[in-house]
Amino acid sequence: MELLGMITIFLLVCVSCLLLFATRRSISQKQKQPPGPITVPIVGSLLHLNPWNLPESLKKLSEKYGPVFTIHLGPQKIVVLYGYDVVKEALIDQADDFSGRGNLPLINKLFQGTGIVTSNGETWKQLRRFALTTLRDFGMGKKSIEERIQEETHFLVERIRNTHEQPFNPGNFLVHAVSNIICSIIFGDRFDYEDKKFLTLIELLDENNKLQNSIQTQLYNFFPTLMDYLPGPHQKMIKNVEKVDQFTLEIIAEHQKTRDPSCPRDFIDAFLNKMEQEKGNGHSKFTVETLSRTTLDLFLAGTGTTSITLRHGLLILQKYPEIVEKIQKEIDCVIGQDRSPCMADRSQMPYTDAVVHEIQRFIDFLPFNVPHTVMKDTKFRDYFIPKDTIIFPTLTSVLHDSKEFPNPEKFDPGHFLNANGTFKKSDYFMPFSAGKRICVGEGLARMELFIFLTAILQNFTLKSVVDQKDIDISPIPSTLANMPRPYEVSFIPR
Repeated sequence: MELLGMITIFLLVCVSCLLLFATRRSISQKQKQPPGPITVPIVGSLLHLNPWNLPESLKKLSEKYGPVFTIHLGPQKIVVLYGYDVVKEALIDQADDFSGRGNLPLINKLFQGTGIVTSNGETWKQLRRFALTTLRDFGMGKKSIEERIQEETHFLVERIRNTHEQPFNPGNFLVHAVSNIICSIIFGDRFDYEDKKFLTLIELLDENNKLQNSIQTQLYNFFPTLMDYLPGPHQKMIKNVEKVDQFTLEIIAEHQKTRDPSCPRDFIDAFLNKMEQEKGNGHSKFTVETLSRTTLDLFLAGTGTTSITLRHGLLILQKYPEIVEKIQKEIDCVIGQDRSPCMADRSQMPYTDAVVHEIQRFIDFLPFNVPHTVMKDTKFRDYFIPKDTIIFPTLTSVLHDSKEFPNPEKFDPGHFLNANGTFKKSDYFMPFSAGKRICVGEGLARMELFIFLTAILQNFTLKSVVDQKDIDISPIPSTLANMPRPYEVSFIPR
């Protein structure tokens, strides 16, 4: 009996030690994780966040908790990286650890994690490698990408000229022109500006740009299960993406009927050829589903980002006519009026190049970046970040860093100019993100922004319909993407 008692006591001591060790380890591990505001069940950090202006909320939290801190969108834990040093350290110095895509509920609902933007692991690696190679080779048609952009620029300039100096919102003109570039790459041809299917597609994208700012859409990431059952703009946004997806599926089906394997016409043909090559591979990542989603990703990203940047750029330039004059002086000196702008001109046009960079920096199109995730349990600085934790590497904190860009809230091309007027590169310029998840279409977007903007100012001067001092160039803040405020402008032929 005495032996039994001793054994019982021994076992109780062992269990107590194990519990104590587990408790201490849990507390220790918690202490190592990034700090943050108090979390309330169900709503997470909502009491410390303004859904209408999350960038400002995160800025205030970074001032209190430092450059690495934790927030909760509902039950979803997110580690925020705020500032150039920590963003660079994560995305570049520890690129492999932070290379996952963190799919927030709304992003996951819209894109289902199967395309190039939202996939992970081997699927993402293979799709990204294929997309980069195919876009780089495009040369695949009769025209190079640059020639396609120059051709579309000609159509855009003529369309603007036909407005006969009447004020209008240039948003549709810009999105039609930019979209036609990515359409010619992935679908094999541009669309006529009056094509009904094309116009319907653009209307769906434009509607979603507006819907993303609704409070219901903002709250979806906090309460996805509840919001799935509630009507509202977020449901319309999801339906719109489904319609665009259906459009791409119809084009893929048509390509499957008319494809000539020896002569691929576009990205879809090249992908179908790849599918044919891997027909016997049961683990192939090249399927109709991944083709549909990758095509959708390229179409949405290739249409929205550049056209919105251009739209915002034209609004900014109305406020600063002296900047337009300097650009036009550089255009007249380097290009003249008798030929189209080309990328070779950019190295001789440092001021114009600086303005394009400053537009991208100032508007801060994707304030939180597209969310990342850590691929494994990760030690970052003095903190422990568990595998699959979503990461916000905030681009706002990099693009608006006051040490690199004095007075960052002011639009100033001088941020990218040396004292002698030459172009000044900056490691802080990350509008396309950085590291392994940097935007696949970065090179295409850079070409489009320079050629389209230069061609417009080569042919026209901008005339605002409101007083210069009343033009508000600050973006409309959003969880997903910053949007320009609506405006009208007259284009006066030079």
